[in-house]
Amino acid sequence: MIGVVGGGIAGLAAAHRLQQAGHEVQVFEASDDVGGLAAVYETGGDPIEKFYHHLSKSEETIVELAEELGLGDRIEWRIGKNAYYVDGVVHPLDTAWEILAYPHLSLYDKFRLAMLTMEVDVRGGVPAFDTYDDLEAFEDVPIKEFLLDHTTRSVYENFWEPLLSAKFGSRKEDVSAAWLLGRVKFRGERDLLRGEILGYLEGGFAPFLDALVEAVGRANVTTGARVTDLATGDEAVEALTVETAEGGETERHEIDGVVVAAMPDVLEGLTGYPCEIDFQGTVCSVWSIDESLTDTYWLNIADEAPFGVFIEHTNFVPPERYGGEHLYYTASYVQDLEEDLWGMDDSEVEQVWQDGIADLFPQFDPGDVNWVETARNPRTAPVYERGYLDMVIPYDLSEPVAEGVTYAGMASRAQYPERSLNGAIEAGFAAATALIRKGQTGV
Repeated sequence: MIGVVGGGIAGLAAAHRLQQAGHEVQVFEASDDVGGLAAVYETGGDPIEKFYHHLSKSEETIVELAEELGLGDRIEWRIGKNAYYVDGVVHPLDTAWEILAYPHLSLYDKFRLAMLTMEVDVRGGVPAFDTYDDLEAFEDVPIKEFLLDHTTRSVYENFWEPLLSAKFGSRKEDVSAAWLLGRVKFRGERDLLRGEILGYLEGGFAPFLDALVEAVGRANVTTGARVTDLATGDEAVEALTVETAEGGETERHEIDGVVVAAMPDVLEGLTGYPCEIDFQGTVCSVWSIDESLTDTYWLNIADEAPFGVFIEHTNFVPPERYGGEHLYYTASYVQDLEEDLWGMDDSEVEQVWQDGIADLFPQFDPGDVNWVETARNPRTAPVYERGYLDMVIPYDLSEPVAEGVTYAGMASRAQYPERSLNGAIEAGFAAATALIRKGQTGV
C-alpha cells in the first residue's frame, strides 16, 4: 500500500495517478475536509471557494485532468477584467485604449511596461525577444533592480511597487525578478479587445474536487487522521502511524511508499528533512452584498486600504449562479504572524474591512451585506525570494531520507514561479511517477 499524507489537490492527484498504475492507496487528511485551500462556502446557488481561484490559459494539466474526470465541458473561459484603484478612481486596464488613457504613467512609461509584459527587451534600442526565456538567469536579480533597469522608475513606483507591497509586504525587496517574469508568462494570454482570459468551472471547483475524490474512492480517503510518525528500516519506508480524531487512537499502517503532500513543516516533522523556504499567510473574507460595486473582477489598490486586493467575483461568474448574490473577496497576505491583522478575530477583521470598503466606495451600504465569512491560513504561498530554486524540495527523497519517500507539497518545483491548483496536480503526478519509476510500489 502507498500512503498519501494530505488530502489536498496534490495528495488526491498523486493517489489517482498511483491507482491508475494499479496500486493500492490510502490518503490521510488531518482536517475534517479534503481539498485544502480549495474548500468552499455554500451560497444561494453554487458553492464558492474560501480562497479565490481561477485558471490561466497556461494551466494545461488541470484541464486535462478535468476532461479525464468527465468535467471537460464544465470549464468556462471568461474575461477577467482588471483595474487599478488610484486616488479614488477605478481605472480599467484591460484594453489598449484603456491603458493609453491611464493618467498615472507617461506614454513612454506605458511603452516600457507593455514591452516587458510582451517579453520584449528594448534596452539599447534594439528589440530582443529571447532575453527573458531563461527564468533561472534572473533568480538572483532583485526585483526592484530589475524593474528599474528594464522599465522606468515611474513604472516601478506608480505601477509595480503598490502591487508588490500588497503581495509581499515587508518582504517585497527580497523577491527575485524570476518570479515576476514567471508571473508574466503564467498570466500572459489576453483578448486584445476585451482583456485577460481566465478559466473557471461551472459550479466552481467543488465538483472537480468531488470527482477527484470519487475517482480515488471515498473508502480510500480518511479525514480526521493525522500522520504522526513515518517509520523506516534498512533505509526504506516501512509504516505510517496515524492518529484519528475520535478518541486520539493511533493506527499503524504498513506501506511500500509514501507521498507527503503537505507543507514542509509536516515533512520535516516526519522525516527530519528541512526546508528554508519562507511562507506567507492569508486572511481572506467572502462577502455577499445586494449590489455590485464595480465593473471589474480584479481590483488592484494603490491607495491606502486595510486589504491588499478587492475582487468582485460576480463580475467574472454571473450572480445568477449564486442565487442572485453579488460575491466579493477582500484579502491580505501576512508576512509575520505577529502582524496586527493576524491577531484580530474574524469579527474584528470583518469590521475593519467593511470600513475599508466604505472608504473606497461611497455608495456602499453596510446594510446591503447579507453575510460574510472569513478564512485564514498561515501558509498559503511561498515568498519567492532570490535563490528560491536552491531551496525547492525534490520530489524523490530516497537519497536524503529513505527509499519510497516522495514529496508533493507547496515547496515543490511545480509550484514555481506561481502557486496554483495546476501546480498542485503536477506535483502530485510527479511524486507518484517517482515512486512508480523507482519500483518502490512493489512493481
